Amino acid sequence: MNKLMYVWFAVKTLFSTCDSDHKVNNFKRVRSEYKISKIGKLPSLISESSGLARSQNANIFWSHNDSGGKPELYGFDLSGKLISIKTIPQARNADWEDLAEDKLGNIYIGDFGNNAAIRSEYEIYKHNTLDSTTQVIKFKYAEQQKPSKNSAGRIFDSEAFFHHGNSLYLFSKNWGDDPVVRMYRISDKPGDYVVSVADSIPVNAQVTSADISPDGKRFVLLTYGKVLVFEVSDEGVNFSKPVGCFRLVKKQNEAILFLNNTDMLVTAEQGDMYRITYR
Repeated sequence: MNKLMYVWFAVKTLFSTCDSDHKVNNFKRVRSEYKISKIGKLPSLISESSGLARSQNANIFWSHNDSGGKPELYGFDLSGKLISIKTIPQARNADWEDLAEDKLGNIYIGDFGNNAAIRSEYEIYKHNTLDSTTQVIKFKYAEQQKPSKNSAGRIFDSEAFFHHGNSLYLFSKNWGDDPVVRMYRISDKPGDYVVSVADSIPVNAQVTSADISPDGKRFVLLTYGKVLVFEVSDEGVNFSKPVGCFRLVKKQNEAILFLNNTDMLVTAEQGDMYRITYR
């Protein structure tokens, strides 16, 4: 990434606050409830960490590189030590943006980045870590007729999702031309789908990753500069119960993962690892 892009991300992060989220969506300011600590550096092989997922081994985590990287997952521990490399068969990294996992040994790889607004077809690879098989979930957005490089086309870009129940919940990046984060729900079964907006919320930030707590009671959206926390309502995953917002001014944050029901791991494309601990 060139120096101008680094400056752009630095400015975006520095001026990102929870003010609008507090006023518009009634998020509480909860920074005092969390301790944020830098815990190390990712292995050098993970040069642009863009997603995180838990492995079957509680002490190992998966990540991957951004668009154009090898179709590989990298296993590492919280000390930053590289443990393993897993090549995903019959897959390519067009624009991998986030990871999710279920309780059956499946890792979901979101190949749905569309920063340049040139795509209208998207894929999620469903890789079973137990038998090393890979299946494909393909989808299109119902509202997108064709690729469009104008502001309307940039709505159809995502870098964040997680698995819950039998579904994948996908969140739009929100470029600011239309400052609304849209949520889509997709089946976790292989197939071809057309998805429509299931819920939306005005957010003045770009969403780069998402995760849900192991107990399924809370989910978070990571943005450049802050973290948004929601409770899962009785009706399921939606935006009806915003809980809190706190700033996270730590370079280009691209991936977030619940370590337990309260604490989180965040990685930046520059390789830094942060632990967010609930006090």
